[in-house]
Amino acid sequence: TSGESVSIPTRDISEPIFHQGKGGERTIVHPGNDQFITGDKIKRPPPGSGSGAGDGEASDSGEGNDDFNFQISKDEYLDLLFEDLELPNLQENQLNSIVEMKTHRAGYTSSGNPGNIALVKSLKNSLARRTALTGSKKRKVKALQQQLDELTNQGEIEGQFVDELKNEIAARKERSSKVPFIDTFDLRYNNFEQYAVPNSQAVMFCLMDVSGSMDQPTKDMAKRFYILLYLFLTRTYKTIEVVYIRHHTQAKEVDEHEFFYSQETGGTIVSSALKLMDKIVNDKFPADEWNIYAAQASDGDNWADDSPLCRKILLDKIMPRVRYFSYIEITSRAHQTLWREYEKVAEKYSQFALQHIRQLEDIYPVFRELFKKQVA
Repeated sequence: TSGESVSIPTRDISEPIFHQGKGGERTIVHPGNDQFITGDKIKRPPPGSGSGAGDGEASDSGEGNDDFNFQISKDEYLDLLFEDLELPNLQENQLNSIVEMKTHRAGYTSSGNPGNIALVKSLKNSLARRTALTGSKKRKVKALQQQLDELTNQGEIEGQFVDELKNEIAARKERSSKVPFIDTFDLRYNNFEQYAVPNSQAVMFCLMDVSGSMDQPTKDMAKRFYILLYLFLTRTYKTIEVVYIRHHTQAKEVDEHEFFYSQETGGTIVSSALKLMDKIVNDKFPADEWNIYAAQASDGDNWADDSPLCRKILLDKIMPRVRYFSYIEITSRAHQTLWREYEKVAEKYSQFALQHIRQLEDIYPVFRELFKKQVA
């Protein structure tokens, strides 16, 4: 899987320390050198020392540290993004076709992402290789050195044979020193594999308001939420049904492309989406065979007389059959009748969740709150 480099500025990972400031006067004993004599004054270092990897011009002074860089693959990023998340209340039903994918350690591999390098294992391989390549040479050098020492002890410190011994010892040591400390052959990486965990089949209903009151920024935030949801479902669960419903005054089941890209709009009757969901559940997804989920996004603007009808449909038809229903209201205004009616549903059903998104930065925290793992 392709990876991407992530750069963290040094200042973000450095820890505060107590040290002498650059200002003021202080007495320091410097080691001797061949450039200064007693009485010479050493220039104060320039105030702007370099730091980080940047695009500035070259300088002949100043020191600093490069930014900390590491590589992360798409799979690793998604694992971090959706860590400790799950579909709430997922239970085994009569049919088991959904497969949940989990990751576990699976030994080592000779290739991989630099971020997964196994340092201890790689260094052990390096030591084993260097020992195998230089062990016999070191034993031969030791034997030659002993022979040379014996001749030296006998007073023979010169002569052709002594010179030959010294040259051979030096040559063997040089060949041994050319064996690299670490080689790509030594490198080992932590290997991670995914394995399938059989689970119960599930369906997720995505209900998005596309009425005229939903301006483009609001629709974009709703789509970003659903993209997160889609990535989470496809990453965590191998097979899962997703039903897309767009609605204004009328609701329509659509495919993934039309759900995200259609420009159709109109008035607002939220109950049309709930009625269509109820019909699809009756036709295709029996509650005793399916774990049924729903995620609804709207700006909360609804025809006033329709909001009580939405509450009635939820209480009488939908909530008794779903594992979890999440309602996300995307607006910077005060809540209107739809939110207040939905609060009555939440009071009766614990598996009904309401969340409020005001700006882009709220999307991911709200998503994690809705699908965080439940403590047993």
